[in-house]
Amino acid sequence: MGCGNCSGSNGVPAGCKSNGACASGGCDKMSVFDWLTNMELPSGMSRFDGVEIRFKNNRKHFYRNIDGLSLVPGDVVVTEASPGHDVGVVSAVGELARIQMNRKQPNQKTHELRKIYRKAHENDIEKWKEARGLETETMYRARELALKHELSMKISDVEYQGDRNKATFYYTADERVDFRALLKSMADAFKVRIEMKQIGARQEAGRLGGIGSCGRELCCATWLNDFRSVSTSAARYQQLSLNPQKLAGQCGKLKCCLNYELDQYIEAFKKFPSNDIRLETKKGTAVHQKTDIFKGLMWYAYLDPKHGGVHVPLNADRVNEIIALNKKGQKPEGLESFKEVVFTEKLPDYSNVVGQDDLTRFDKAFKKKKKKKKRPNQNQRKQGKPQHTQAKSKSGGGNKPRPKNKKKSNSGNKPNNQK
Repeated sequence: MGCGNCSGSNGVPAGCKSNGACASGGCDKMSVFDWLTNMELPSGMSRFDGVEIRFKNNRKHFYRNIDGLSLVPGDVVVTEASPGHDVGVVSAVGELARIQMNRKQPNQKTHELRKIYRKAHENDIEKWKEARGLETETMYRARELALKHELSMKISDVEYQGDRNKATFYYTADERVDFRALLKSMADAFKVRIEMKQIGARQEAGRLGGIGSCGRELCCATWLNDFRSVSTSAARYQQLSLNPQKLAGQCGKLKCCLNYELDQYIEAFKKFPSNDIRLETKKGTAVHQKTDIFKGLMWYAYLDPKHGGVHVPLNADRVNEIIALNKKGQKPEGLESFKEVVFTEKLPDYSNVVGQDDLTRFDKAFKKKKKKKKRPNQNQRKQGKPQHTQAKSKSGGGNKPRPKNKKKSNSGNKPNNQK
């Protein structure tokens, strides 16, 4: 299987030199930049023997380089598996692998890691490519078997082990599924060891990939590997409309990007007073209407309908001043004295100079220009040269001279020699 973003023949990418054995499913998918490459270790310190290996999609595990192989990111290696062996691509080595392991698996000990056997040979890569080529057909066949057993589950992806002795099926289900009968049917059909793994909707979207509403690839399929819970309060803090069609992603859950700027919004809202506090003035009581967190303004309107329900913009500091006066038992004359002047941006004047913004300019019917007949020159008229203009006969028999018109004889006038 070649990368989806590379152009080549027969699925083999032309640029990345992976020869169709790309483990990530696409260029720069879950890629790691080794920013510690050019840094030397202190004297007396040995290099970390743990290596981060990347498999299909975003699955990554840590292995131990016991034999001291010289590995760099991008090398295809054969690793220990249960049972048999697996084939993966090196994504991080050295101190960067140590940092990644401490972040993802803080309690993992190095001597408990599985081993790296060797660098992959041509036979290992060929067998791995054949296994990757069987995954799509196996997934469709597994879906048919699941429908045959009437199981409410969706098999979204299949991953073969490098030696083709084991296949892992990833599925999603709303309830607990009893697939013991399905395992027997799949083992008879595929002749391999079967392992079933249930994943969530977000993990499924990350494995399959896709394009989000922003027009870019999904974050979970490119760089996001830790899925945090997203609640509707994140949309309320950012003053977004609670429309499930706009807030839901491809997986049907709330978009992960709602959490990206949530901390900044929560920090900014600390400067604003509570929206439930009413402002008491001599004109009447004013209640909160809306807040513009970027401009730092809050709009209030009087409850008394005599004032016409006009929204008065106030700065957050001014609102705190009015609240402090109300706590002392004082009431200002009105909110107009605290009003913040809001400047509106004046748009530039626009005029249709060229006439290119007329949508109906192509609807006008253009008249065909009639070809003018060539007239003879005055010199030709004086010399009496014949005009070489002949009309085509209506019968279509070629260009022949038109016969002279004969005079019509009256039926009542008979010739003299006729009695």
